[in-house]
Amino acid sequence: MDRVILHCDCNSYFASVECIDRPELREVPMAVCGDPESRHGIILAKNEKAKKFGVQTAETIWQAKRKCPDLVLVPPSRDKYGYYCEKINALYAEYTDQVERFSIDESWLDVTGSAKLFGDGKAIADELRRRVREEFELTISAGVSFNKVFAKLGSDYKKPDATTCVTRENYKELLFPLPVKDMLFVGPTAAQTLNRAMIFTIGDLANAPVDRLTALLGRSGETLHAYANGLDTSPVRRIGENDPARSISNSITFRRDLLGEEDIRTGLLMLAESVGYRMRRERVRARTVQVQIKDTNLRVISRQETLKAPTGLTKDIYRTALALVLKAWRLDQPIRLLSLGVVNFEDENAPVQLSLFDGADGGKARSEKLQSAIDGIRERFGKDAISAARLLDKEEDDIT
Repeated sequence: MDRVILHCDCNSYFASVECIDRPELREVPMAVCGDPESRHGIILAKNEKAKKFGVQTAETIWQAKRKCPDLVLVPPSRDKYGYYCEKINALYAEYTDQVERFSIDESWLDVTGSAKLFGDGKAIADELRRRVREEFELTISAGVSFNKVFAKLGSDYKKPDATTCVTRENYKELLFPLPVKDMLFVGPTAAQTLNRAMIFTIGDLANAPVDRLTALLGRSGETLHAYANGLDTSPVRRIGENDPARSISNSITFRRDLLGEEDIRTGLLMLAESVGYRMRRERVRARTVQVQIKDTNLRVISRQETLKAPTGLTKDIYRTALALVLKAWRLDQPIRLLSLGVVNFEDENAPVQLSLFDGADGGKARSEKLQSAIDGIRERFGKDAISAARLLDKEEDDIT
């Protein structure tokens, strides 16, 4: 028997929450935005009226105001967003104990075992939409399907305040014409790669040879092919079940632009120390290091490298990231933001292929022992108790 999976997505969540206390905002184009004074002046969310002017999430405030001069800007109320998130997910939990949060405003629900109590998947989705609207003055869109990926595509299919059922009988008709960038886990870079290979829609992705997709995207090509063909079997986690990290990253928008190799080294080392510590706390090693660079014109480039062996060491992450940036970036060009992340995890206890030329353990054991000692000092005395000399040489205002 097929599972019954719901994906519930709050519509224009941040903007909608702001309208609860200020209902007059529903009558005007409005957006929630970051603080321009701290160089975070971008649109975080917008209401339906602002969408009609073409206002987009993540664009700068000045771009949005150029499209919509009367746009009303509201600062974010993060405590309120968390409050309503908890309330809405508690409502979901009345229907199933399998509620997996995907973000602050999105959750999957497995209601396979709930039909005898509450009706089929569409009936439950419609009831949840009604209750969220009546009890919280918010709206959700819901997708109902036999797996998580298609349920997510269903909730995106029609907004706001709608239910879309994606079944084995209609998924090709509904989903295959959609652009490939709409597929879950297809980011901008992957979408561009697929488009260059003449793969423009989810249907193109589903019908492409697996070996071709693997050549284009690596192992993720095979996964995306399975998703497009409805073969996702990933479970919906139960409430309270730990969420295994799929990626770990950190980014900094600097108070002043970075310029030159010394600035880049300092910024990347800060990021590598943060990412490395979080990896070791999660007890994982990573095979792939990713960097993103944003310049003063908000142009972003991304680069990544897959390592010969997985690592959890800060120095390995830092050296790989530095090489990627130095190869991709002109040192006379200023950098506004740096991001460093790691993906393709393995458990830290997984066996590692050793080198025949670098000693019995490839030189890793001593480095890992030293790294563990450093982590212990920071956990006991605070993260600033021990730092790389490069960071101690820099003024705090220059690098935070």
